[in-house]
Amino acid sequence: MEQRMTALTWGLLALLGLIWGGSFFFARIAVIEVPPLTLVFLRLSIAALALHIYIAGRFGIYPLLRSRWREFLVLGILNNALPHALIFFGQTRIGAGLASILNATTPIWTVLIANYLTSDEKLSSAKIIGCLTGLLGTAVLIGPSVAARGDLPVWALLLPVIAAISYGFAATYGKRFRGIAPPVIAAGQMTASSLVALPLSLVMDHPWTLAIPSGNAIATILAIALLSTALGYILYFRIMAVAGATNTSLVTLLVPPSAILPGFLFLGERLETTEIAGMALIGLGLIILDGRIYSRSRALA
Repeated sequence: MEQRMTALTWGLLALLGLIWGGSFFFARIAVIEVPPLTLVFLRLSIAALALHIYIAGRFGIYPLLRSRWREFLVLGILNNALPHALIFFGQTRIGAGLASILNATTPIWTVLIANYLTSDEKLSSAKIIGCLTGLLGTAVLIGPSVAARGDLPVWALLLPVIAAISYGFAATYGKRFRGIAPPVIAAGQMTASSLVALPLSLVMDHPWTLAIPSGNAIATILAIALLSTALGYILYFRIMAVAGATNTSLVTLLVPPSAILPGFLFLGERLETTEIAGMALIGLGLIILDGRIYSRSRALA
């Protein structure tokens, strides 16, 4: 049975969009002083610690972590360690707004992945049209941007898209955690992914050789960890429990405006016409994926 969005779920989704939109802005500031892999570790480990303090042993968290640690490890890699690292590396060369728009292709990949890996989120005509529209928007966004800005490497544009694909697999994989309290799922994946990120940070970044970050960088790291990650993923898994993987991934439609506004106000970033057109097409694709307008038009026909 296909899952639908209620008014409450849309409200939670909008709140999550604001929170995750802010993470692109915070990351753009922090990554100037902290290397991407170390930033990933700090984000995940601080969030994990905060969630463990919040849970305080409730919800049977520790027996669940012991019995399902392999599943939490897979989820942590797909939903945290890998995509966060890819986005942070990309943001060393591209702005918060552009990174968030590229990452907004997540629902497209989620729809395609869920069609093959689940029985309750199959492709429909609306989803196919939405996917094609969103993919066209991605092509419009990336192609002209590369041609017009010779200083933007292709790899920096592709990394947020690859991260979006990873999020698509994570959203589908996360369905197996239904019935577990959202804070426990969030804490489990954060704990596992921080353990993955630690050795990578030590080997690649040698964090003991880095200068102490400025007060602004420390503040943005705490904001990413506590607000965008710890609180964000509690909301994420609560929405997924009632709305499904595809509907939850629609949050990325709301992320770009939330990321672009502070980037425009505080970082002096701006979007080219082609980037705005690409975002519009992606947004149209996601609206079609929601299915409501399409269903109403068919009912009126």
